[in-house]
Amino acid sequence: MALGWYELKLANDGQFMFNLYAANSQIILTSELYKTKASALNGIESVQKNGGDESNFEYRTTKSDQPYFILKAKNHQEIGRSQYYASQEGAKNGVKSVMNNAATTEIKDKTVA
Repeated sequence: MALGWYELKLANDGQFMFNLYAANSQIILTSELYKTKASALNGIESVQKNGGDESNFEYRTTKSDQPYFILKAKNHQEIGRSQYYASQEGAKNGVKSVMNNAATTEIKDKTVA
């Protein structure tokens, strides 16, 4: 089974962030913002380490009742969050996709020209 990849990039304000993509090119997890590239790379390592364990995911819903999930590290720090889904089933499938793709070691660094 093909694995997805991480894409490391600069946010609009110059901070670093990353997305985890599934093999079908869909973004399945978006990171927080990091002040340094090294911190963002540590965030990717944390997803690789924690993303395969279903107990590290927390389901939430927006005020408008759209389900989403967050991935937390063992220290309960949020590592990343999903898009908003139309159904709880969609969010559950998103968690499965992150669990299947988190271990990928492919990182596309878009921070360098």
